[in-house]
Amino acid sequence: MISRSDQGPVPLKQEFLADSSVEGEEDDDALIEKLRARACDPGRRFDTADVPVSWMSERYGSARWEQRRDAIRGYSSNGTVRLTSDAEEVAVYYADAPRGPLFAPVSVADVEAAERRIGRRLPVLLRRVYTEVADGGFGPDSGLASLTDGNKAPGHLTDWPSASGIHERNRTRGVPASWLHLAYGGCTMEWHLSLSAVGNPVLLYDSDGWVPHWGEDAHDGLRHATASLRRWLSTWADGGDVWDEALNP
Repeated sequence: MISRSDQGPVPLKQEFLADSSVEGEEDDDALIEKLRARACDPGRRFDTADVPVSWMSERYGSARWEQRRDAIRGYSSNGTVRLTSDAEEVAVYYADAPRGPLFAPVSVADVEAAERRIGRRLPVLLRRVYTEVADGGFGPDSGLASLTDGNKAPGHLTDWPSASGIHERNRTRGVPASWLHLAYGGCTMEWHLSLSAVGNPVLLYDSDGWVPHWGEDAHDGLRHATASLRRWLSTWADGGDVWDEALNP
């Protein structure tokens, strides 16, 4: 059993940790549409969304806070409360907000440039995500990294994480070249895509879970693998939590 902050499980040293059978392909066009719908909805593009404390109190009253403890994930110093994205309050607050992705999709040329930088071709489904949905900025946990550099979310001073840039950095730290960063998972946990294993599993990796001078390598930091990118994205697109499989193997 692991949690988002637990760094103690026994390492599983192999490239592909889950059932290695390849899933039958679902309708990827339908999956892309589901991903686009969530990416374009500012209340649902991540696992959580922020609403003003004052708005929630005025609309629902003080008793609402106790009733909705299950949906509250935290408070911010800017006067907002963080709720799960499926909460009624989120749907109401963002009902009239402008629709559209945080970052525009990239071109095929942009994907090819990133592939040259990474040194490997991306799976067709991931190519479609970046060229037909958005250049990251939506998805599980902290959201998919951008494929390109220089994206900046409104109100943020630092650039959105770049999968290509993180890949270059990780190579210098001993992370396999076949692992592509997808998203941060909290604390030292990261989601990576295997570009070489059958089915392109998504790997949950603890970046502090291995010690080089003990003779360990990045595989000792692996904690879980979802069987394929398709399953990982489908879980999230359908409103599920990609952590459920990792926490309840």
